[in-house]
Amino acid sequence: MFEKHIKELNKQAMITAKKRLDNLSKPLNSLGWLEDVIIQICGILGTDHPDLSKKTITIMCADNGVVDEGVSQVGCEVTSIVANNFTKNITAVNHFSNYFNQEINIIDIGMKDTTDNQLIKNYKISNGTNNMVKGPAMTKKQALAAINVGIEQVKLLKKSGYSIVGTGEMGIGNTTTSTAILHVFLDENLEKITGYGAGLSKKGLERKILAIRKAIKINQPDKNDPLDVLAKVGGYDIAGMCGLFIGGAIYGLPIIIDGYISSIAALLAYKLCPACKDFMIPSHGSYEPGTKYVFEQLGLKPVLQMEMRLGEGTGASMIMGIIDLAYTTYCNMGTFEDSNVIPYKIHNEG
Repeated sequence: MFEKHIKELNKQAMITAKKRLDNLSKPLNSLGWLEDVIIQICGILGTDHPDLSKKTITIMCADNGVVDEGVSQVGCEVTSIVANNFTKNITAVNHFSNYFNQEINIIDIGMKDTTDNQLIKNYKISNGTNNMVKGPAMTKKQALAAINVGIEQVKLLKKSGYSIVGTGEMGIGNTTTSTAILHVFLDENLEKITGYGAGLSKKGLERKILAIRKAIKINQPDKNDPLDVLAKVGGYDIAGMCGLFIGGAIYGLPIIIDGYISSIAALLAYKLCPACKDFMIPSHGSYEPGTKYVFEQLGLKPVLQMEMRLGEGTGASMIMGIIDLAYTTYCNMGTFEDSNVIPYKIHNEG
């Protein structure tokens, strides 16, 4: 569906970036992932010296009908409250992004409540999804429309000069929808991959597991059809982030995976369009138990392990800050010639 629009990474830019890294006054490959990510970004952006000054976190905000099943400690009204708080500069992701000089792009892709906040962009598909325990969360047409919102956002951000996009979400009940999607694809023991989300009690966790079982039994999502899985047991926030990952591959921008929900969106994007994996950059491993299974499916490794489980784009914000550090080093560190050090050699020992 999307593959024909995607170009390969620029190999020449990657080769040139690798040569520069190897010529910096340090042991070869000694900065590990910091070197790998710079090479990847140069390949994505098509130059060995890209402008990384403009970065943003795009937060997809949406409500999930499954909240009616008591799968969360709070109700849907909290989604719009927190979305509005993003615009007041008082949330965790605000402080993270302020520190690292990143901008925030807030999207209402399907909140139950209507807001007249001009700082929240209205791309609402509908006022929340349906309760997936009683039928499909959305139609395939709605799921595809939400994916296209994400793709369109990347197009607009690229046109506005942004070079890196972090993913974020706000949607009460979205660890339930995320785990339902993962369970369909993985068929792993449900108790093993279901976490407490935003502070559930033990009984709340039992309700969550029961809701996921019922939703999958009633809807019978086809794991060979990712769009069907998304429509039946997913959410608009997940669909929108899925679109961001696909859009990154179409328009040539690196897209940062945030936490658990974001990683599920990345997995969906990968299943819909395998080539978009090259444009993904993982950030941290969420405390949610399903996380490790998602990254195994993706074949990617989270860089940070801090037992975070907030979402909002906080992990994406931190990794973009680390990328800034890596890029500054890449651009400004002295070479072997500058430092009068004999270059290290590559030994091909058989």
